[in-house]
Amino acid sequence: MSPETPVASGTDPKPDPATVEKAEPTSPVTWLPTMVETLAAIVIALVIGAVLVVLSDQDAIEALPYLFSYPADFFSASWDAISSSYSALVRGSVGSWDRISTTLERSAPLICSGLGVSLAFRAGLFNIGATGQMVFGFLAAGYVGFSWDLPAGIHMLVALVAGIAGGALWGGLVGFLKARTGAHEVITTIMLNYVAASILLYALSKDAFQRPGSDNTQSPPVADSATFGSVFDIHLGVGLALLAAVVVWWLLERSTLGFELRAVGANAEASRTAGMNVSKVFTVAMLLAGALAGLGATMQVLGDQSSLSPTLAGSVGFDAITVALLGRATPLGTVLAGLLFGALSVGGVAMQASAGTPKELAQVLSALIVLFVAAPALVRGMTRLRTRSAGSTVMAKGWGG
Repeated sequence: MSPETPVASGTDPKPDPATVEKAEPTSPVTWLPTMVETLAAIVIALVIGAVLVVLSDQDAIEALPYLFSYPADFFSASWDAISSSYSALVRGSVGSWDRISTTLERSAPLICSGLGVSLAFRAGLFNIGATGQMVFGFLAAGYVGFSWDLPAGIHMLVALVAGIAGGALWGGLVGFLKARTGAHEVITTIMLNYVAASILLYALSKDAFQRPGSDNTQSPPVADSATFGSVFDIHLGVGLALLAAVVVWWLLERSTLGFELRAVGANAEASRTAGMNVSKVFTVAMLLAGALAGLGATMQVLGDQSSLSPTLAGSVGFDAITVALLGRATPLGTVLAGLLFGALSVGGVAMQASAGTPKELAQVLSALIVLFVAAPALVRGMTRLRTRSAGSTVMAKGWGG
């Protein structure tokens, strides 16, 4: 909130959303330096990744002792390793329509969960509980999907709403505990992740969630009437993820609730003094974050995979944190970061299959990108970029939040 922003008081604590627009302009001048820094971080990560590719290539390692005698052999082997690995990464992620659709579908849950983490960031909350919120989305959407008998279309909508409600319930619980007891959201979200995982295991051991005639901890498949339809081989969930990003942008930038979220994220005590109900904002922020994580869960249950298993959540919940960080907690940035991480995930598998490069290198690239994004001063020092003057995104305050 800029100093020029009028402070609401008295009987009308809610500020005019029009004032928010005036107080925080979104001109290209504001976000361009941030985008340049992010692109620079990605380029630096790719360069370091290229060094790792060379160090993991047998031909380059064998040519290294003769670097000063036969430098062409080493550089030729290094270039072959780097070009084959990165070209396989690109071909595997966007090399054909089939690869593009796979990348988009892999990115959809990352985008939704990342939006949930970003929204909590903007309210000054560090949401580490996307995994637990997704698990409750799995349970609710999956149960409705395989146990209820409804007409096609309606069945899918009911399962979708159930998944969103499941995530919202688990996320809202964190906000309620934060608002009523002061329990730190970092502790509660971490602990609730374990609780949710245990509940999923317990549920899969019961007849209601277990596949008939099987001893495996796996649920029956979701009915065809509850799964997402596809357009051009891309399931409906991808469109819902992009729509969710637009809704979150409107909520944050154009609504009174969005202003309250950002104001509390900037300074909770000042917002309380101005008459805002900070406890309500915390609860609503986590409820919405959980709902977005639940929406991401439906992408996997109703889109990619048709049954529940203990490993269904995978690392999506934690990857959502890196997606939100890379996206600077903005809707557009989160969408782009989700697409990048989806491409790295899909392309990493192809890179291992085609070039023999360990797929873990894609995870290393992701970690390096986030590392450099989180250290903008380091990137500016390495690239001699000019220091940003203002307009940085409001993020969570961390442990002391």
